[in-house]
Amino acid sequence: MPQFTREDALRYHSSGKPGKIEVVPTKPHSSQLDLSLAYSPGVAEPCLEIEKNSHAAYEYTSKGNLVAVISNGTAVLGLGDIGAIAGKPVMEGKGLLFKIFAGIDVFDIEINEKDPNKFVEIVKAISPTFGGINLEDIKAPECFDIEDRLKEELDIPIMHDDQHGTAIISTAGLLNALELIDKQIEDIKIVVNGAGAAANSCTLLYMALGAKLENIVMLDSKGVISKKRTDLNDRKKPFATDRDITTLAEAVKDADVFVGLSVADVLTKEMVQSMSKNPIVFALANPNPEISYENAMAARKDIIFATGRSDYPNQINNVLGFPYIFRGALDSRATKINEAMKIAAVRAIAELTKKAVPDMVNMAYKEKKISFGREYIIPKPLDPRLLTTVAPAVALAAMESGVARKQITDMKEYKSFLQKMMGSDDTLLRHIYDIAREKRKRVVFSESLHVNMMKAARRAYTLGICQPILLGNEEKIAAIAAEHGINLEGIEIVNLRHDREELRRTKYAKQLSEKLSRGGMNFNEAYDKMFDRNYFGMMMVDCGDADALITGVYTKYEDTIRAAKETVGIREGLNNIAAMHILNTQKGMFFLADTHFNRRPSSETLADIARLTHENVKRFGKEPIMAMLSYSNFGQDKKGSPASIHEVINQLHEKYPEMIIDGEMQVNFALNKNLRDEKYPFTKLKGLDVNTLIFPNLSSAYTTHKMLLEMGVGESVGPIQMGLNKPIHILDMESSVRSIVNMTAIAVFDAITHEEK
Repeated sequence: MPQFTREDALRYHSSGKPGKIEVVPTKPHSSQLDLSLAYSPGVAEPCLEIEKNSHAAYEYTSKGNLVAVISNGTAVLGLGDIGAIAGKPVMEGKGLLFKIFAGIDVFDIEINEKDPNKFVEIVKAISPTFGGINLEDIKAPECFDIEDRLKEELDIPIMHDDQHGTAIISTAGLLNALELIDKQIEDIKIVVNGAGAAANSCTLLYMALGAKLENIVMLDSKGVISKKRTDLNDRKKPFATDRDITTLAEAVKDADVFVGLSVADVLTKEMVQSMSKNPIVFALANPNPEISYENAMAARKDIIFATGRSDYPNQINNVLGFPYIFRGALDSRATKINEAMKIAAVRAIAELTKKAVPDMVNMAYKEKKISFGREYIIPKPLDPRLLTTVAPAVALAAMESGVARKQITDMKEYKSFLQKMMGSDDTLLRHIYDIAREKRKRVVFSESLHVNMMKAARRAYTLGICQPILLGNEEKIAAIAAEHGINLEGIEIVNLRHDREELRRTKYAKQLSEKLSRGGMNFNEAYDKMFDRNYFGMMMVDCGDADALITGVYTKYEDTIRAAKETVGIREGLNNIAAMHILNTQKGMFFLADTHFNRRPSSETLADIARLTHENVKRFGKEPIMAMLSYSNFGQDKKGSPASIHEVINQLHEKYPEMIIDGEMQVNFALNKNLRDEKYPFTKLKGLDVNTLIFPNLSSAYTTHKMLLEMGVGESVGPIQMGLNKPIHILDMESSVRSIVNMTAIAVFDAITHEEK
């Protein structure tokens, strides 16, 4: 699991603006008219509409995308009853997860009330604000009664995630594990160690999917829940067994499944060895499971094992469920989250596990190829497909079970909406950062005397995404660092002009002169270039002394491109390189090319740009839907640039029929599919939302990209170099620290990709 100190945790929560979530306006607010519409007098109109019909609140307010995360702090994580205000960081964290995984807004509400009746009345009183309520960290048995009453008395989705989240995810894992070993759920013997909220809900869901009560044994801290016991509450009595057993060791003998929702180290190797053939063990106590992974694996070679931890296979993690369950419930305006919706989530999660895993997910978890099997019975939490798999399944179940107040008639369109909605989030970048942290690479920062470059190197090192190498004079670098308070500890500095680098200068010059000998470069010329930071740094990458290079904040890009082409070279099969920017907007994620290199591209160059962009969009886990832009549509102008693009499209359609691309077209037709489909129904883009734009020249691409950024339309990542043999990334002049760090993560991602190829 990621390592951090107490100070790291406190700094994370307190730095900048304290806390982890904020409220931001969603409507224009810059003019007096805007303010008059937002508040008085214009706000009266939606108020009157809602007065006539309360459901109009979903149309005129944020209710339909707003969930309350509510707790009284009586059972916070593994901390126990620490009180309402002490639990607030956890509730904020839950809000963060809702937002980043499913685009759901959250108000966290900490209620200083332990009396269940009073707690229920408080929640009921504030419920009109919300589209749904996530109950969190409320101790058993009160949590059962609180949830039951709220579900009965309110007409919005209510879910106590501590109960049902674990149940849904573990059930999906159980179904897949049973499929692998060819056992039927109605035949298996199950032992549930723990009798709290999660254990109760898990057992009921297993039974809803076919498990037999007579085949289930549940234990609490006093042992087997047996009909002989007189100390059982109403929540435990239904699970009482009439078997003559009292201990866990007796219960697990010949059992098919063990589900631990209790405490660490209660399940021994001997107990596991006493279980039936191909035992399934879900040891879900956190942070330390009922039996360690190592002991479980040593006990049985035929075991299927899961924990709640991220550092072992098969993590049963609630984040696989609750964001997407609420997303589907909110979008269908469900009055509740019922059993049908939970079972739909179970089956959707289970089925997703059996599908081919995207390369980005493989890389995020340091795997060559994750595939359905004993060590992959449940999807990975960072799998971006969960949103478009689970939420639609839940929404459909809400409609079919009669609790939906809104019908979603086009599931394909709904999935497209979900993808667009999350486009403004930094999900893609988070995946790339996670991958970079797992496989840290050596990244050269060639323009190290630039303050932004030096700060970015420090930030990248602190984030753990790379091992930075600064090129330059040690004394100058130290002086700039001291002036700006930059800590250089742990960062390597290479003075390429120092006598001690003579061997490397000679080595690099020899390799470069041999590479370019047919181009007229001799050793002496190559040696002189080794006193240039970009040439030296790029040769470090070419010779394997570093993995990637970042440059461009003050060097002329023509000089940098020339150095890159001469040192690492263009990939075989290409005659050109290109650059792509990723633009995150409220309307989705868009990929723009070529934004950096080719001023007036020929037909051949445009074809290379399209091929490179297609390849890289797929590499980032997205399906490229591409439009080649022009001021003309589909052959209307027979001359100049439109004619060239028309020719390129014909070539691409012929050579690469699998590529979804069309043009030439004006940008409004590219981005408005209804307009495009009505006017030009013959295109390869029919019915599809374009996410990738290929521009006819650098001027149009650069101007469009910069204009969108200045207008605040979205945030950009790039320029991402495409086409060189090695990860050399040439930035925009005067790039911000944030931009440089983002591109450093991209460079590491590239280096990992190159290494795997």
